[in-house]
Formats: sequence, structure tokens, C-alpha cells
Amino acid sequence: MTAICLARPVELIEAKTTAIIDELIDSLPDPKQLTSEDRRGIIARYSAVLEGNFIYWMTAAVIACKAERSGPILLDNLYEEVHDCHPQMMRRFAIAANAFPTDKDAWAVHNDLTNVRLFMGQLSPVKSVLTMAFFEGFIQKFMTFLADLAAEQGSTEMEYTDVHGVCDIEHTAGLFRALDAEISVTPQGTDEDLFEGVTLLRTLIEQIIWPRSEMCNNLG
Repeated sequence: MTAICLARPVELIEAKTTAIIDELIDSLPDPKQLTSEDRRGIIARYSAVLEGNFIYWMTAAVIACKAERSGPILLDNLYEEVHDCHPQMMRRFAIAANAFPTDKDAWAVHNDLTNVRLFMGQLSPVKSVLTMAFFEGFIQKFMTFLADLAAEQGSTEMEYTDVHGVCDIEHTAGLFRALDAEISVTPQGTDEDLFEGVTLLRTLIEQIIWPRSEMCNNLG
């Protein structure tokens, strides 16, 4: 992927990120056209990724940040995730939709999830913040689809999707402000792919929605 020159304003990076998100959202299947098992699988794989990893990823971004302005923005996001116990919110949502992850669901996302974990462990300030800005932006727009999946499964437990459909709008905006701050203090090579983490995370999202059969057969 072509690197974006850091002499350009952060708005160009945000526009490219939004385009990637919109492309993913536009490609989502119609929940009504999916089988019950298809719907269950998407919720379960999403839950297998989000419940135990989002706070870890955001913590990695906090550790990686170097700009003074970035810390409070990311810490506010992390505080809300922990204080309001978003992992438990996610778990209730999955259980109510009869979509609590199985070992098969966990294996389906294992390789792509590992790639994202290892990438965030590199603690790259700009790339880490951009990756989280992409994910927050995606989650906010993904919530309607996720809620529709659960509703088709007969669930009425929508606190997770209701909360994240609203709060992640501000979270995304804050993360792009943090990105602007990180770019100003962290020089990047002109040939460096700022979207490395975004690409890895997009691949993981695609595996959640359209699992490759070979991954799902890892258990034999």
C-alpha cells in the first residue's frame, strides 16, 4: 500500500481511513439472507476478538504514544472501557444472541488475531493510534449490522450496540486528534506504510464476517 506523505494534513489520512471503513460496511451481507448459524458465527467471532483484546490494543497505543496531547485522549477512552466494563457488555450481548464463542470460533480468528496482537506489541506511535482510530470508526458503523444480526437471532439485549453506536463517534474523533499529535512529534520514513496495522485489522474483520474454511477446520 502506498505510504501517505506526512507533510499532508491528517485529514487526508482520515479520509482514506473512512473510505476503507465505508468499503467494508458497504460489503456486509444482509442479516435476513444469512442462516442462523452464519449470524451466530459472526457474532461469536466478533466477541472472541473484542472481549479479550480491545483493551489490550488500546493499552498498547497508550504505551506507544509520545505526544503530550495524546495521553489524555487515549486514557479517557481506556477509562470508559474499564469503568463501564465493556467486555462484560459484549459478553451479555453474545450470550443473549446464543452466540457465545466456541473453540471453533476462536480458532477461526486465531492467526489473524495473532498478527494484530504482535503488530500492536511493536508499539509504533503513529501506526498504533491510526489502527485504533480505524477500529473505533469501523465499530461505530458496524453496530447497526451487529444489532440486526442479534435481533434476527431473537435477542433484545442491545446495550452493547446502543452504547458503541454513540460513544465511538467521539472516540474516533479523539483518536484522529491524537494521531495529529503523534505525527507532529514522531518522524516517519517517506516509504513507510502507515496503514500496516489497518490492513492487518481489516483482514481480521474480514475473517470475522467471511471466515476462510481452512481456518475453521484447524480443530480437525
